[in-house]
Amino acid sequence: ADRIAAHLGLFDQVYGSSATYNLKGANKATFLIERLGQNGYDYMADDAVDWPVWQGARRIITANASTGLIRKIDSTFQNAEHLTPQVFLENVRCHVFALRPHQWLKNILVFLPLLAAHKFTIGTIAQSSLAFVAFSMVASSVYLLNDLIDMPYDRAHPRKKCRPFACGKVPITHGVLMATSLFLAAIALSLRFLPLLFPFILVVYYLTAVAYSLVLKRILLLDIMVLTCFYTLRLLAGGSATDLMPSAWLVAFSIFFFLSLALVKRQAELLSTTAAGKTTEASGRAYEARDLPMIQSMATAAGYVSVLVLALYISSETVQKLYSAPYMLWLVCLLLLYWISHILIKTHRGLMTDDPIVFAIKDKVSVLIGVMILGFVIAGSVL
Repeated sequence: ADRIAAHLGLFDQVYGSSATYNLKGANKATFLIERLGQNGYDYMADDAVDWPVWQGARRIITANASTGLIRKIDSTFQNAEHLTPQVFLENVRCHVFALRPHQWLKNILVFLPLLAAHKFTIGTIAQSSLAFVAFSMVASSVYLLNDLIDMPYDRAHPRKKCRPFACGKVPITHGVLMATSLFLAAIALSLRFLPLLFPFILVVYYLTAVAYSLVLKRILLLDIMVLTCFYTLRLLAGGSATDLMPSAWLVAFSIFFFLSLALVKRQAELLSTTAAGKTTEASGRAYEARDLPMIQSMATAAGYVSVLVLALYISSETVQKLYSAPYMLWLVCLLLLYWISHILIKTHRGLMTDDPIVFAIKDKVSVLIGVMILGFVIAGSVL
């Protein structure tokens, strides 16, 4: 409290709780009345714990208080003032934003085993859709937990400081309730409608993500490997939901491809930190600015190896059986090679946001390449 007051320079006097005395509720009311007298002060707060303080105040003010508390105050006191800076729709928007719905795009990977196997039935599509919903709920639960844990680091980050918890737009208690509810609802949904292996993978993903948020994300290189495993777990989850487990080719491709994207994410964070004049990562990572050349080379190598795996897959007997015109997939290789190079160049120039998947959604070149790849895959199947 003293440091904040010294920084702002706005206050005449500052008081706070000590190691032995909690200056809260009734203690706070007694403290103020002894120094300023009954009805000798105005008081602004947002919680019912300060009710004793309001009882001794001359003027009662609430700041973004709940509707129930506002009704109780108005029925007890006269001329209370209520400050509600967040309107309802803005409040809802902040809560939805905290779920990071844009990150649900990653969960489209649960449809990949279905697409790779060319098993398009109502049952497999329905099961994959339910898997997508359940995985999105668990992913949002993990993001909420991660943001709650990372609040001190996010507040020091040039972009993450605007996240709902870091900037105070969403209460911490809401985050805890949403994270718990989403996880339990996802498990209940998957146990009711999907094979038992799917909720097992969900639990493995959740526990690994919690370990990542608490410990693993601060361990050099292990954090990148865990991020890569998250993507692969999505593939396995999609396969378990439809009993169409991905082939070794698809798993190998995903490992190298998503390893490259994880490295690109770390590279973007390091470039952002370096641009801010810091020599180490401010968001609790184990990387330093001098690691950039190594991270860049590893991202490039992993990305190009993923294209090589895809090229070897195109030459396999499996492709000859699944595709009537497999030569069209070579164009997919060229496009993917171009996209990876495009992403690497953008990142090197400092134009990449923290997450390459989010960047790809907003990048016109990436969207165009994605549409072209989908077109060539369909052409290879029907020609």
